[in-house]
Amino acid sequence: LRGSKSFTAALAGEAERNGHGLSYKSVSVGHLEAAPLSPSRLSLGRASSTATSTAAPDQGRPRDYLVLAIFSCFCPVWPINVVALVFSIMSRNSGQQGDMDGARRLGRMARLLSIVSIVLGTIIIVLYISLSVQGNISF
Repeated sequence: LRGSKSFTAALAGEAERNGHGLSYKSVSVGHLEAAPLSPSRLSLGRASSTATSTAAPDQGRPRDYLVLAIFSCFCPVWPINVVALVFSIMSRNSGQQGDMDGARRLGRMARLLSIVSIVLGTIIIVLYISLSVQGNISF
């Protein structure tokens, strides 16, 4: 009689790791499988940007427009440019955490608010200068 080279072994915690209700696993001698280093996890969050985008997966980090937002803080439209700075910082944080879609969205909002702040600030400065020059001229 020749003995079989396969056997059934009970592995502790295997039912929890493999997701099946089996507490025994049949393996062959010489082909023992090592337990996985970490159990797989189901992500309940949004899919990553590389899985859902149709563009090239390696596009780099999205821009956060921090320099533009800081520049807009010198314009006299305080609530808008401060909010642009906050969105820019949030965009940078999202990019560092790996949320590329959120970083891209927040970066676009920071860019929009910064441009609005710069345009409105330029209009306010031009109006102020023109009105102050016009008030100093006497005929």
